[in-house]
Parts: sequence; C-alpha cells; structure tokens
Amino acid sequence: MKTKKQFQSPKGTFDILPEDQKYWEKVRKVVARVALGYGFERIDTPIIEDADIYALAGGETADVVEKQMYVFKSKGGDMLALRPEGTAGVMRAFLEHGMAQLPQPVKLYYIAPMFRYEQPQAGRYRQHHQAGFEIIGDQDPVYDAQLIHMYLVVGEELGLKSLSIEINSIGCAKCRPTYRAQLLRYYRSRTAKLCKDCKRRIKKNPLRLLDCKEEKCEQMRVNAPNLIDHLCQECHDHFKNVLEYLDETGVPYVLNPHLVRGFDYYTKTVFEVFLEDEHIEGGNEKTHQRAKLALGGGGRYDYLAKTLGGRETPGVGAGLGMERLIGVMKKQGIKAPPLYKPEVFLVQLGVLSKKKSLRLFEELRKAGIVVAEAFGKDSIKAQLRSADRLGVKMSLILGQKEAIDGVILLREMETGAQESVEMEKVVKVIKERLKK
Repeated sequence: MKTKKQFQSPKGTFDILPEDQKYWEKVRKVVARVALGYGFERIDTPIIEDADIYALAGGETADVVEKQMYVFKSKGGDMLALRPEGTAGVMRAFLEHGMAQLPQPVKLYYIAPMFRYEQPQAGRYRQHHQAGFEIIGDQDPVYDAQLIHMYLVVGEELGLKSLSIEINSIGCAKCRPTYRAQLLRYYRSRTAKLCKDCKRRIKKNPLRLLDCKEEKCEQMRVNAPNLIDHLCQECHDHFKNVLEYLDETGVPYVLNPHLVRGFDYYTKTVFEVFLEDEHIEGGNEKTHQRAKLALGGGGRYDYLAKTLGGRETPGVGAGLGMERLIGVMKKQGIKAPPLYKPEVFLVQLGVLSKKKSLRLFEELRKAGIVVAEAFGKDSIKAQLRSADRLGVKMSLILGQKEAIDGVILLREMETGAQESVEMEKVVKVIKERLKK
C-alpha cells in the first residue's frame, strides 16, 4: 500500500506566514516612502525574461549566469529564465518603452522576487526578494552618492543599527585593460593555488578573481594590485566626486580597493551595504570577532543599455535583500506594527442575531472600525474568550431578545461594565468611545 506523499515547499524556498507579514509590510512601506521621497516611480517587470538578456548583461562567466539561473524552453521554443536580478529587466523595459524620450534621469524602483539556483543558507534562498532602485539616463556622480545615501536612509527608517558602506571604483573600458594585465601578472605564479572556479576565471574574466569567497583565494587577494591605482583621469575624477558628495551628506564609508560586483555590466562606482555584527565563536563569550553581513549593493552600469541593443545610456542602481533585512530587524528587536488589530468584537447568539450581526459587521467596517467575529461559534463565553485573546476594547453582544428589541449590549472589556445601546446608534456610540 502506497503511503501518501507529504508535500513541502521546494528546497531553498519558504512560506511567509501571517505572523511575519507585518515585517514584510513594514519594509515595503519604508522602501516605497523613501523611493517616492527621492522621486522614484514603481516598475514591475515579468519574472521571466529572454535568457540571453542575462547572459549579455551579466557576462557568461558570472556565477549567476553560469551556475545559478533557472533556464527553460517554452512550448514555443523560446529560451526563458526566471529573473535572477532586477537591473537587466528594468533596462530592457527602459529601452522597449522608449523611456529615453522622458526627462532624464528616469528613476525607477521595484520590490520583486528573484530566483537563483544555489545552495540555500541563512538569509540566502533560491527564491528571495529584493528592493531595488535604478537611476537611468545621467552619468553625474551625484546620483551614485544619492543612491548610496538612500540605502542608509532605508536602514535608518527601518530602525537598523550598525550599517556600513564599502565602496570602490572598478574603472571603465579605457582603464581596465591596463589593470587586467597587472592582475594577470600578479596571479600568474599563483595559479596552481587558486580554487577550481578561479582557475577558470583567470582565463575568461580575471577581475572576478577579486570576488571569490574561498578562503585561500581571499588570502591571495590581500596583496593583489588595486584597481583604484590604475584609473584613467575620467574615472578618477568621477570617484573623487562621489566620495566628496558622500562626505558632504555625512555618509560613513570605507574604501575597499578589492571590492567588485558579480556582473560584467558594472563600471566605475561599486558599493555594498553591510551590517557590522558581533558573533561568538565556540560559545566562549571572551573570544569574539566582528562579522559582516551583506544586505545589498550595486553600482554604475554605463554600458548596459548598449549591450542590450540600445544607445549608450548611463545608469546606476542597487538592490537590498529583503529576507536579510527582516532577519536583522528581528535580531535587533525592531518592532513592526500588527496589520490586523481589531477594536471591537461582535458576539451573537441565535439564528436571528447572526443574521443581524452580518449586516452590523458591514456597517462597522464601512465606518472604519476594525471589527472581529466568531460567527461559527454559538457559545457567548467562547466568543468572549476570543475577544479577550484579541485584546479588543469593547464587545457587542447580540442575543435573540436584543435582536427582537432592536438593541445591543456594549461591554467594556477592561471593566466588564455593560449597557444597552439602540441598534441604529451603536456605530456612532462606538466611534465616540474609541476617540477617548
């Protein structure tokens, strides 16, 4: 005899249960409020795109493109990919819908699920969510600084503590070849010690060597040449201006000369947002070290539009991981207001009372009063226990006699005091009581 299969969410995914929705709603509201305050408008792109968009934009050697994309062939024969990141799809929409004709720059934001096939771990899932901001159509370094500042503002408005910014410039098509030669010279005698992925990267895209998370590769990176020392004058001036704008707005940052990003479309400014955190090793409170948790990042992508078939159009953007933001909020004890907090509980007893309660429920709801009920229960005691658990201020009790007489009992839950109120006046009476 076959046993019934116990279905679970697929590996690397999770359900957002009702008790967690308040955190998600708080993040969405803060992101939207900050975005609108800085002049951003919302865009929603499909979760599927032509797979070639990501191969062209991110580069075929990027881990996301090479290993982590969910790619499938449609019934019509098109090769499609579940969206692994937000920027490429937004740029495709920018080009497709003629947004270059709008006043520049165009500022867009999104809150959307992303999909990456990778080994699940804390704060990293195969389906995860990002809040992203994109500024397209202007190469002024002031927008790099504004974007970075916005990310700190989002963190501050969420109540997060100990945020830090790491920043670097990875140059442009003019100055990067010289640095690439220097980097290859440095790693040539060390190739045998590199991890398997980096041995492949050194042939196809040496800059990605700086992004490896393997311990032995991280150690070798310490003495690698700094790209910032090989910037052309244009990139040098751009980066200098970005830092001066950050200084002017009081944004704290750390220069990380080996910081790069995982996609080939980035140029000039790149940055990451971290949470500085203390963690205990081996359970010994006397031995601890500072750990960094990456919450998001981004940078400038001045060649992306041309790569996707449009005219060369500058842009800068970044994303924040919502799962990690919410995890930090919980760890730091940041509260999120409940989405559902009833003020009144409607108690009924008997068929006639239940019928009248349905109509009264709608009247209360339309009056802006958050009301709860347990229409399926017949016991007054059971319904009042439910009212107690919800912490409502008042209960309205409607029995058969009250329904016939056209009145209702108003019960103050804190004191237990009750009074009879005419049915047609009950909404007005409750609104007045709730104001006090």
